[in-house]
Amino acid sequence: MLTWTTYGAWLQGDENGYVKDGVTLGANPPLANANEEQLCKDPVILTPTQRRIIEDAIYTKAKQIGQKMYAVAVCSDHVHIVADYTTTDIGLIVRYYKMAGQTAMRSQGFEGRLWTKGFDKRFCFDQQALHARINYVNKHDKRITSATAQRNLDNMKVILPTVMI
Repeated sequence: MLTWTTYGAWLQGDENGYVKDGVTLGANPPLANANEEQLCKDPVILTPTQRRIIEDAIYTKAKQIGQKMYAVAVCSDHVHIVADYTTTDIGLIVRYYKMAGQTAMRSQGFEGRLWTKGFDKRFCFDQQALHARINYVNKHDKRITSATAQRNLDNMKVILPTVMI
């Protein structure tokens, strides 16, 4: 599972917790306040329309690079993807998807920085872990569209390789 956040919307120290170097950490108000003071612009909170634009861009890029998607949730302040295993460097894969979203948003008039630096990755080494991540992404954002939910369910009906991202 891949996760990344929109610019300034989910800072280190956030009251909901945050991930640093693959470790989930709790709230740290002084750290959150210090990070908020360093923001160069307002945080990016995606509207439902923007979320659909980015989701479509991610699916289009996945098709272009030949990567099967099992679940995608573009939320107002972050993105989750569960995708098929690839031999391509994971950092490059995330860069493809972030750039696809950025390009799609710029075509709609968005200016400035959309994403934070970095991403979190959680690998799935068996069917149980994979299905847990897919279910998490599908249930994660209750505002997920029915078309997305159906696309994610359709993508689950496959024979899976032994290693997933």
